[in-house]
Amino acid sequence: MTETTARPRAGAQTIARMSARAAERAGDRVASRQLVDGSWRETTYAETGAEIDAVARGLISLGLRPGERVALLADTRREWTVVNFAIIAAGCVVVPVYPTSSARECAWVLGDSGARALVCENAAQAAKVEAVRDRLPALAHVITIEDGSDHTLAQLRARGGEVDPAALESRRAAVAPEDVYTIIYTSGTTGPPKGVVLTHANAVAACAMIRGLGVLREDEVTYLFLPLAHVFAQSTVLASFELGTAIVYYGGDTTQILPELMATAPTYLPSVPRVFEKLYAAAMKMRDAGLTEESLHSRVRALFGGRMNQALSAAAPIAPEILEFFSACGVLVLEAWGMTETTALGTVCTPEHHRCGTVGRPAPGVEIRIAADGEVLLRGPNVFREYWNNPEATAETIVDGWLHTGDLGSLDEDGYLTITGRKKDIIITAGGKNLTPANLENDLKQSPFISQAVMHGDRRPYPVALITLDAEEIVPWARERGLSEDLAELAREPQVLELVQAVLDEANAHYAQVGRVKRFAILERDLTIDAGELTPTLKVKRAAVAERYADVLESLYA
Repeated sequence: MTETTARPRAGAQTIARMSARAAERAGDRVASRQLVDGSWRETTYAETGAEIDAVARGLISLGLRPGERVALLADTRREWTVVNFAIIAAGCVVVPVYPTSSARECAWVLGDSGARALVCENAAQAAKVEAVRDRLPALAHVITIEDGSDHTLAQLRARGGEVDPAALESRRAAVAPEDVYTIIYTSGTTGPPKGVVLTHANAVAACAMIRGLGVLREDEVTYLFLPLAHVFAQSTVLASFELGTAIVYYGGDTTQILPELMATAPTYLPSVPRVFEKLYAAAMKMRDAGLTEESLHSRVRALFGGRMNQALSAAAPIAPEILEFFSACGVLVLEAWGMTETTALGTVCTPEHHRCGTVGRPAPGVEIRIAADGEVLLRGPNVFREYWNNPEATAETIVDGWLHTGDLGSLDEDGYLTITGRKKDIIITAGGKNLTPANLENDLKQSPFISQAVMHGDRRPYPVALITLDAEEIVPWARERGLSEDLAELAREPQVLELVQAVLDEANAHYAQVGRVKRFAILERDLTIDAGELTPTLKVKRAAVAERYADVLESLYA
């Protein structure tokens, strides 16, 4: 048997033909809905597959070779998915870049990966990269999704028409399971991002795990706003193409997530805790309005669009009280846990098997154990191959076949995992007491008036906290009392300080004396991604916050 005839069997064990298989099996089904000129436009899997093939042939026409890296810099939108699968079909490697990245961050990811081409959202994103182009000798092509540049996605598709479809099929067939399908740079809270190398075998294993869990149905409608540069969103797209389900891509404005949920009525919502916290705050307003429990529950279901089968919270801890409240309302919000290094999959709560306060049981094929120091170790076919150009970090992270996750946790007798914190986040007070900040921080954030809470106290005599106000809640509250509506002024307002102190007192009551926050400061603005204080999935970059507000922290110990 020749290599040419043998290779397609390998291709079946890769995701290089995933879009083509979806077009064959689910051609008439809706693949995506995207907001265009104020209305939701639908595209089928057959239409999407044809577009992916055209873009893939366009990439081949540029002279890109198998294994070369192609970066993708854009917000969550349908075209991101099209380009992603086109890169993979052409035998190249996808390198996602967060659209919120600075020019310097773009330079790091593009330079470290050696990207040969870049597909970015618009001329503004292209200009950001152009500012650092002199640091990127390998970058030969920059294409924009939107019109307004000399090299657009539409032109690339047109070029693809000049390439024999057989050339694309040859590329697909030549992809092997061990080949790299993506290099995802971690949005880590410390240090420069590391490139996590995921193979086609990793992705195929993750898809098999999702099928094995049986949590998604073929008639599912997913609302997706998560950044597609993050593995959580990417795994959601893989699962959708595997099952032939529809994805509703958000309209690009995060302030419209709630209205869009109600307008599009999805059945599945993958999200991060901050969105569920916002929904919870909206529900608490309804409760304060004096609604009956039955009416309240009905309105909460309407907030999710009225058809929600389940929602999934991941990427950061969420307060169990929020999960319990939504469950009582008839909206099942489940927790899952995973990492970029595990192709997003680790442990999952399912509708049949969930335990509030845990992140579920290991996904099919995944093994979990707890090290002597409490660190969660993981082994399975979904574990990444290596860190790109960083063998030292790889050797530190994968030891004797086990991934050292950096998370601390415990397993109960039924195999449910509880995450108790991050090893690097543990606070050791001057008295030698180990404290996990996430629990008290989550308690504080249950207040609708508090957006972020960052506990501090390593090698200090007692813990303190930096607090930010939620403008959507505190401004109307201040207006009712005739106070200033400026956040900076509200941060010093005695009535606001008294309000936050009451929240803190209630939260502190649940902890031993040594673990209670003794003093706090309210910052003049919220933490942001653009300022480098939050990751794209809204996790706090503790080191960056501590450095930026070092003088404020010092004043709390004065």
